[in-house]
Amino acid sequence: MTVCGRNLFSAKMRENVAMRFSTLHLLAMIPGLFCMSLGYAQKVTTEYVWPNGAPDARGDAAGDKPTLTFFFPAPSVSNGAAVIVCPGGAYRGLVTDREGDDVARWFNSIGVTGIVLRYRHAHSGAGYRYPTPLLDAQHSLSLIRSRARDLGIDPGKIGVLGFSAGGHLAASLGTHFTPERRSNLDPMKDISCRPDFMILVYPVITMDSALTHAGSRESLLGPHPDKELVDLTSIEKQVTPESPPAFLVTTTDDQAVPVENSVLMYSALRKAGVPVEMHIFQHGDHGFDMGIGKGAVSAWPELCKTWLKNLKMIPQ
Repeated sequence: MTVCGRNLFSAKMRENVAMRFSTLHLLAMIPGLFCMSLGYAQKVTTEYVWPNGAPDARGDAAGDKPTLTFFFPAPSVSNGAAVIVCPGGAYRGLVTDREGDDVARWFNSIGVTGIVLRYRHAHSGAGYRYPTPLLDAQHSLSLIRSRARDLGIDPGKIGVLGFSAGGHLAASLGTHFTPERRSNLDPMKDISCRPDFMILVYPVITMDSALTHAGSRESLLGPHPDKELVDLTSIEKQVTPESPPAFLVTTTDDQAVPVENSVLMYSALRKAGVPVEMHIFQHGDHGFDMGIGKGAVSAWPELCKTWLKNLKMIPQ
């Protein structure tokens, strides 16, 4: 393996590496090698979403304090775009490695700042349900937009990406961004939290009991939500012409979150005249994350990259 013209490994070391590391381990090394090839040590920082304490905090444990982890691309490739990544976990946990940090690093490879949101949920801290996860997401986007220039981010190129229940949160952010949809508890309510694009990967969209993911619905809304709350959090019913352009990915095989969730969102966006692209792969279990080594679904990151180029969020 050669970086900047230097042979890093002897023949014996290469043999040992081949024996000790699986394909996935080697893939995990790529972001670091990418940075080495540029003579760049990746900058990663973490901060609290609410540094002075969340307005609705019910405790003082780590789970009561949502965070943002910033993964910055190398300055030589940075293009000003950013994406907030919302990991899945059925609103009762967070898959922060495969659906969070790894995703942010991949976005760094195409010049985009990746920002992982560890939002509050039913099993974090004292336990949180709707609307707390959305409050964390809304405030996060407003906070990032308010500091965009200092962060090297274009305030008009901040998107959101979510997997599974995180996809529901991302889609909620793409529909619940007007002032009347924001809490008076948020001191940044006057700064827009509308994402400039949204990427939804095997997302939960509806809270209709016939099609939703039951665990996500109960964790977010409780065991017996009223119809008004179900409708408010069924995102296909909240789309407007002002919703941001969207990219959706799912599979027909998904046994956890029915494919109809993505179809409902696609149809709602199309009806509203919002630019939308959807890819439904025939095969692929729920939770395929970036799709590495998982068949046809591995194509989705490059398809998304092309979509972002066509949207003029990243350069051609």
